[in-house]
Amino acid sequence: MIKPDQRVEDHASGAMLREAAIAGATTGAERLWVGYVELPPASQSAVHHHGIAESAIYVISGRARSISGDTLADVQDADSGDFFWVGPHEVHVELNRSDTEPVRMVVARSTQEGIVVNLDPPPGWTPPG
Repeated sequence: MIKPDQRVEDHASGAMLREAAIAGATTGAERLWVGYVELPPASQSAVHHHGIAESAIYVISGRARSISGDTLADVQDADSGDFFWVGPHEVHVELNRSDTEPVRMVVARSTQEGIVVNLDPPPGWTPPG
């Protein structure tokens, strides 16, 4: 059992908070990583990918936006109760669509490695409003 105060700060991207819950360091897990991610109001992650890892993301609360693809042209909005999947090496940005409420998410990843590769955005790219 991992209580909220037992989660361990993990590699994050941009303004996001990422905490490990089920991980090698917290439970001895060998192949699965599950954690908590929060994006403050009106904020976004950096442009990044997670190498060979696959990620499944469940939106607990808030209004998230996932922007992905090599040119960051694929936009998907997610609300409380929605899941989205990020494939290996998929370049993406998570964005909070609310100016007042945080986005709270659970992330499950297929590797224990804390792979976060932050990238420069494509030339001239700005997040869609």
